[in-house]
Amino acid sequence: MSNSKISAAAFADTKPHYDLLDGLRGVAALMVIFYHVFEAFATSPIDQRFNHGYLAVDFFFILSGFVISYAYDDRWKTMTTKDFIKRRLIRLHPMVVLGAVFGVIAFCLQGCEKWDGTQVSVSSVMAAFLIGMFLIPAVPGTGPEVRGNGEMFPLNGPSWSLFFEYIGNLLYALLIRRMSTRALAVLVGLAGVGLASFAVFNLSGAGHLGVGWSMVDYNLPGGFLRVLFAFSMGLLISRVFKPVQIKGAFWICALAIAALLSMPYVGDGEALWMNGLYDSVCVILIFPILVYLGASGKTTDKHSARICKFLGDISYPLYMVHYPLIYLYFGWVKKENLTFAEAWPEAVALVVGSIVLAYVSLRLYDEPVRRYLTRRFLQVRK
Repeated sequence: MSNSKISAAAFADTKPHYDLLDGLRGVAALMVIFYHVFEAFATSPIDQRFNHGYLAVDFFFILSGFVISYAYDDRWKTMTTKDFIKRRLIRLHPMVVLGAVFGVIAFCLQGCEKWDGTQVSVSSVMAAFLIGMFLIPAVPGTGPEVRGNGEMFPLNGPSWSLFFEYIGNLLYALLIRRMSTRALAVLVGLAGVGLASFAVFNLSGAGHLGVGWSMVDYNLPGGFLRVLFAFSMGLLISRVFKPVQIKGAFWICALAIAALLSMPYVGDGEALWMNGLYDSVCVILIFPILVYLGASGKTTDKHSARICKFLGDISYPLYMVHYPLIYLYFGWVKKENLTFAEAWPEAVALVVGSIVLAYVSLRLYDEPVRRYLTRRFLQVRK
């Protein structure tokens, strides 16, 4: 086997799988959909009833760091940085492309208009589509920023977190994996202080950590702090992990995630630091504990094992394909000036439709494409 080419078999996941973490990722992805549905009926982050779903991204980053460390830390003697990057691109990027495709379809169905009704040219739509496929952020106020609300990826908003996920993966491959556990702990501590300061001192302008989706104001440094802390924390947990005995870990952690991410805005909107403190406690203290407990637990029956597998399988596709449907729903609600009481049946249909679309995308697109790319780019060189 050539040193420059590693076979797919060499990358096979032969280690025990953390089924519960897959299930928890799916639970968090569902909470993101609920959060986005309720955005259609809010006038600000403060009055949104189903509020803290944006923190699911920090939970995803911690999970990602944990899994990356577990899967790759002991492979670097036979794996190059190029090999690692190829594997991560094969795992993540097909759904980035499909999300952009669904995004441009949804935008065209809405008449190719900005939120204020301004018509958008075909060339701008195509530019937004191209930069979305290649995860190049749209600069606010430029042609590719087609919705006019400052999104980095206006055809499929959640792609912003993949932008930072790629940054986390590159930092791991180029730098963090070489750090000692003590140095990594120092990095996590410093990033945690920075993240808490960002939230408590209200650099987001709304007393929360729901930043990173735009290039406006402090979004970019906020997004970088989120991935730096959470991804590094996941790496650190993996390095020091020793399972503890816990029964019902999945159900305990799933209920905790659901409760934390559906919590109303903390405070009355006057003391914004209170909500910032809540976000900081969730991300810096509670989420790492939930990941640790989830990794410690095991599925004890076929029923829970199937639930975790299904949720894990659809979690990433669900996250990447649901938002074009949200755009359509949001536009309809605003145009008709509807309340949730009037639009809840369509909200239920949106959630169910997103799950079905995610499953179909997984089976008919994501898995076949990843199998092909693995054969094509990770084969043995003879």
